[in-house]
Amino acid sequence: MIYYLIFYHFFIIGLLSVGGGAATIPFLFDLLNKYKWFTVADLADIIAIAESLPGALGINIAVFTGFKIAGVLGSILAAIALILPSFGIIFLLIKLIDKFNCRAILNILLIPVQPVVLALITYAAYQIGLTDMGSLSVLGIFSAILALMFCFKASPIFYIFISGVLGILFGL
Repeated sequence: MIYYLIFYHFFIIGLLSVGGGAATIPFLFDLLNKYKWFTVADLADIIAIAESLPGALGINIAVFTGFKIAGVLGSILAAIALILPSFGIIFLLIKLIDKFNCRAILNILLIPVQPVVLALITYAAYQIGLTDMGSLSVLGIFSAILALMFCFKASPIFYIFISGVLGILFGL
């Protein structure tokens, strides 16, 4: 039953989380509240690890969350379920674009999606902020990295690395 629920919910997440991996985070908070499969701290750790690794954020989050819930099979099912809707939609869009040559119409249809994506990502940032920004050390690291980002134009990998090292040093 757990495997069915993982597949079902990650399929729905893949279908509705338009805008990239960060858009999946509000759906994960919903899973957390509904099933108690993991804690808020677990979710914050999953997001931090997923963002630190190469690859698509949504897939990384799905793999780690699936593993946390049901081991290796859970991570495989979560990843497949998350990818499946996008694969199907892209396949259909390619067929429609090729058949009807409707690129301009598709661009017009995607314009209303942009505010939704912004809202989902903002909500995710807010939820994560409520979880992790409570301690002064986390707030200090966040502020320092944000200030460095505005002052120095370095690679995002540099800032991720520095944040990780500081997090380990402070035991976060």
